[in-house]
Amino acid sequence: MVDEEVVEGEVVETPAEDVQSDSASTDNDATVLLSLENLIKNHIGSIDKLKEEVKKHKQMLEDGFASDAVYQEHAKLAKEAVKQKSATRSKFLLQPQNIVLSNKIKSMTTELKDKQFSLSDYLLEYQRMTGVNEIEGEDGEVREIVNSAKVVKKPSKK
Repeated sequence: MVDEEVVEGEVVETPAEDVQSDSASTDNDATVLLSLENLIKNHIGSIDKLKEEVKKHKQMLEDGFASDAVYQEHAKLAKEAVKQKSATRSKFLLQPQNIVLSNKIKSMTTELKDKQFSLSDYLLEYQRMTGVNEIEGEDGEVREIVNSAKVVKKPSKK
């Protein structure tokens, strides 16, 4: 059996085995996709279990600290020192020159975050258009484009 495709007004014959290999390729892609999905689900489950174990062990450790009298005394002293430090810091930050400096830092930090977010978008588009995972900076240094993905729980609708 021969399938026909139209290419620029010419008849091009496609052998039947090519059609079958496309079907096999689709089946193989589906199998790989299902395997990948199962692998992701297993990793998510494993990560969730490990997080629970870490949480449980941290609580056990915290309970141990709570029952140690020497630790409790030192924690109380440290808490008082932190209060003194915070009060001194607050007074320092109320000085006019430090208010200006603090506001400038906040503004610059916001600008930095905005520029990093834009750069991320530009790099993804550059990578998509060129297929290249590296870019040379103005300083001549070659940098690798690294993508990062994570999964977060979706809020449940009640």
